[in-house]
Amino acid sequence: VQLQASGGGLVQPGGSLRLSCAASGRTFSVYASGWFRQTPGKEREFVAAISWNGGRTYYVDSVKGRFTISRDNTKNTVYLQMNSLKPEDTAVYYCAAARSDRNYADLSQYNSWGQGTLVTVSS
Repeated sequence: VQLQASGGGLVQPGGSLRLSCAASGRTFSVYASGWFRQTPGKEREFVAAISWNGGRTYYVDSVKGRFTISRDNTKNTVYLQMNSLKPEDTAVYYCAAARSDRNYADLSQYNSWGQGTLVTVSS
């Protein structure tokens, strides 16, 4: 499956952005999906994940209550709604697909990755 992330940009603290991850190729609806982020000099970190049918969602503690992951399998797209953004959310955000959400925070479980979209939170 091929993934294309979009929706990044510059936003002020407290603002919102919605990231999209469009999939093509194999049947995307059978894959779990995740969002990760990375800043210069740091390892890529888990942000959020969702099961193949959207029935289970997972978040890193730092974004709980502010970010929401969702998916529309009719459009082969996964979303990350980000509200109440903070400067520390600034990063390149990557979407990824995995065959299972069992180890949702483990990067090695993800088979396909999008190219990344930059989110900058700054006044």
